[in-house]
Amino acid sequence: MGGGFAALLNLSLIYGLITLLGWDTPLLRNLANLVAIELSLIASFFIYRIWVWPGGSWSPKRLLLEQLPLYHFSAGAALLLRVLVIFPVLDRLGVNYLLNTLMGVAVGATINYVLSDRLVFNRPASRSSQALAGPRNSVIYRPEGLAPAAADATGAAVVAPTPLGASIHDQLSIVMPAYNEEGSIVSTVEAIVEVLSAERIAHEILIVNDNSRDRTESLLHELSDRYQSVRYLNNYYPNGFGFAVRCGLENFAGDAVAIVMADCSDRPEDIVRYFYKLQEGYDCVFGSRFMKGGKVIDYPAHKLFINRLANLFIQVIFSLGFNDTTNAFKLYRRDVIEGISPLISHHFNLTVEMPLKAISRGYSYTTMPITWQNRKTGVSKLKIKEMGSRYLLVVLYIWLERHLARGEYHRSNRKKMAKING
Repeated sequence: MGGGFAALLNLSLIYGLITLLGWDTPLLRNLANLVAIELSLIASFFIYRIWVWPGGSWSPKRLLLEQLPLYHFSAGAALLLRVLVIFPVLDRLGVNYLLNTLMGVAVGATINYVLSDRLVFNRPASRSSQALAGPRNSVIYRPEGLAPAAADATGAAVVAPTPLGASIHDQLSIVMPAYNEEGSIVSTVEAIVEVLSAERIAHEILIVNDNSRDRTESLLHELSDRYQSVRYLNNYYPNGFGFAVRCGLENFAGDAVAIVMADCSDRPEDIVRYFYKLQEGYDCVFGSRFMKGGKVIDYPAHKLFINRLANLFIQVIFSLGFNDTTNAFKLYRRDVIEGISPLISHHFNLTVEMPLKAISRGYSYTTMPITWQNRKTGVSKLKIKEMGSRYLLVVLYIWLERHLARGEYHRSNRKKMAKING
């Protein structure tokens, strides 16, 4: 709302200078734009300073020499990112121009908000200014909707585990969607069975054949005959990654479930590390390819760029320390799957829906570094050009739920309802 008011002020100033005062030459019109931008920027600074970030020191020296220059920097950085990165990328992906503009404005405003929060309004005051301000005004409080629930000294997300009783799971389920994976499905399943069996982890591998047109189903039949822990079923929903995973999540038998790709991109050893980490009492374990210790091999450069941009957007609007939300390879307790249902995504946007719902609904999670390797056979099923609006739809849907549902879907309310109904 503060940004909207500043934008209206900007337009009003331009109209007044050009139309009412007659600044109607090319030079004067440019000057009018500069004056309007600067005045509306200063106005927005004081709107935020009074309305959004109240308190703190109001010393003229700090306002003029520190906060206003830093605020100009944060606004300029957000504008440059929007013009030079977000608009061109979305335009190249074929996103509708109106949607492109709205997304660019929303992301730019959000980045300006976060930069302003970190650089301008939450910078510690000097000792002298704190002494002048007194105990009541010495701290500028972070807006409630922006602050992470908890953070360590480095800013990484830290969420305390919440044990649900028994800490050791009887069985781990692997849900694996497969569409035309005859070149990799056998080696993927064999590697997982070998590693989990060596660790003596009770498990099942449930493969969902997503109406494959090659030899995938016949190979799945052979694998299920060879390994007692392997079974498969045919996707009874329409074709699509999200539908296939949802089909598997409705049929797995274990106490916890990991979503694993069928193209050998996820390391079986990381599944084991997930499983043991879950024993510490967390509800979810999320892997990151981009934290310290993580690794990607043969990641296409254009996909990597878009991946980091999308994850940055998600991090900003949800205030997350976790930086790899879009990766499907994650582990959930059974009750988390029940708590985030019903799932609505039909395609790869399910990879975003599941973790964001789990986080927003109060389930605890931890993160750990993982290794990802690009497929060596077959063709990637992810079509970036088709997925942009679908990812955005799911992200905004969960963001609205988080901020407008007043906790109705939070796990604490689910427990209360269970007690009432029980």
